[in-house]
Amino acid sequence: MKGLDLERLQDYLDSPPLTGTMFAGGRSNLTYAVTDGTNRWVLRRPPLGHVLPTAHDMAREHRVLDALAKAGFPVPAPVLLCTDAEVIGAPFYLMEHVDGKIYRDAADLEKVDLRGLTLRLVDTLADLHALVPGEIGLGDFGRPEGFNARQVRRWKQQLDASRSRELSGIEELHARLAADIPAGGPGAVVHGDFRLDNVLIGDGLTVNAVLDWEMSTLGDPLSDLALMLVYAGRPLLIRDGRPVAPIDLPGHPALDEMAARYAERSGRDVGDLHWYVGFAAFKLAVILEGVHYRFTKGQTVGAGFDTVGAMVPELIEQGHRALEGH
Repeated sequence: MKGLDLERLQDYLDSPPLTGTMFAGGRSNLTYAVTDGTNRWVLRRPPLGHVLPTAHDMAREHRVLDALAKAGFPVPAPVLLCTDAEVIGAPFYLMEHVDGKIYRDAADLEKVDLRGLTLRLVDTLADLHALVPGEIGLGDFGRPEGFNARQVRRWKQQLDASRSRELSGIEELHARLAADIPAGGPGAVVHGDFRLDNVLIGDGLTVNAVLDWEMSTLGDPLSDLALMLVYAGRPLLIRDGRPVAPIDLPGHPALDEMAARYAERSGRDVGDLHWYVGFAAFKLAVILEGVHYRFTKGQTVGAGFDTVGAMVPELIEQGHRALEGH
């Protein structure tokens, strides 16, 4: 299996014969279901090939999952961390397998209470931001002071490290963001990539687990909210073989309602999200440009990467519109 040598993993775990499958949908770290016939786990490892500095830190993901699980927040509990790249070719960790459904098909969402599900996700995000980092062992997990300024610099550096083509308007977008950076309020644990298809949903539309914590840190919680709003308008879902945005489905709440629900649940001021939404669009553009870079180098695993590059210019335009109040 590409990216995972099951025989070497089996030897490392001293386990019965292992079987595994790759989870669909991942665009960065690679995720596999692994079982010995009795126990079930999920394994996470960095992507193949081009890996940016500070990205894809397995020990960091393992740490935040451990802290959040002990705090009662819905995440898969980690089981094992291996930092020895010789075992399977890269550092990795195992976590418990959590049952639930990841919604990627529009037809499935049209059969459920989409408004209720979306607002429950907003509540879950607010609950994450309500955790006090120092009380759950994450007091040194990041530096909330100056977070927004560092994010603007960091994602420009990520862009420069992954760029393989000209992108009209992206330098201007970065300059506009850098010229008017909000100080931000009290810091919190931020997920960094919170969206519908990073959550396992159970019966009764319960949130069984929030997944994919590779970009988590301590920072400005409004960055999470803004990215969630940007994702709601992106074509994340499939209907009749074509992409569709969650907000275009019947019952999905308006972005203003989502923001108001977050404000009510969290007690935070969300009066002006324009900068945060503009930055979220920029950040997502950089992330997808990195995926496009790996695709052009033949370093991606799975299907669907050929369309990622076309999304980047759309996000650049969205970032400019957000800064103009649209």
